[in-house]
Amino acid sequence: MSLSNSLGLLGRKVGMMRLFTDDGDSVPVTVLDVSNNRVSQVKTQENDGYVALQVTFGARKASRVTKPIAGHLAKAGVEAGEIIQEFRVTSDTAAQYAAGATVPVAAVFAVGQKVDVQGTSIGKGFTGTIKRHNFKSQRASHGNSRSHNVPGSISMAQDPGRVFPGKKMSGHRGDVTCTTQNLAVIRVDEARGLLMVKGAIPGSKGGFVTVRPAIKAKGAN
Repeated sequence: MSLSNSLGLLGRKVGMMRLFTDDGDSVPVTVLDVSNNRVSQVKTQENDGYVALQVTFGARKASRVTKPIAGHLAKAGVEAGEIIQEFRVTSDTAAQYAAGATVPVAAVFAVGQKVDVQGTSIGKGFTGTIKRHNFKSQRASHGNSRSHNVPGSISMAQDPGRVFPGKKMSGHRGDVTCTTQNLAVIRVDEARGLLMVKGAIPGSKGGFVTVRPAIKAKGAN
């Protein structure tokens, strides 16, 4: 949930492209599809103990929805979505929406605004220490035999006789939830529900993302 008590949008990463400014400068942007965000529930202080908007995005087959979720969405009168998430908001913001309402992109974001985009990074599988932790390779010659890209000694001898937790070693890399902060909104396509932000964001094409107003930008809540 957003720490700034601001409404965000759910979406899908379409891919990257570039836009040209009036001066001819090339700006790399990531295109996000944030169309058809539906409010599935409005949570209030009286009923739930906090104020939030529950939003769903995407479309899912009826056979792929559990009965509790199907009943919950049917009560709100919204189509089943692929992801559901809550955004903590103020009472004034919650009062502007009702269950079943659609949240347009222009009502939340504007050109020039700074946003935080959260997604799941691309999984790299099992990787070595050099790729995973940016370690330096060993010598390419001078007595080094088949130990060019290995981590080397980990300095765990009889004392302490064990490997400390958190030791930087080989292992799984990527496929984690991460956030890229303070990205500028370059263009808002309200007709197609597209948001174009400057720079790269976590995840591969087609991955789900969460876009929120930046919490560390100057003047943020």
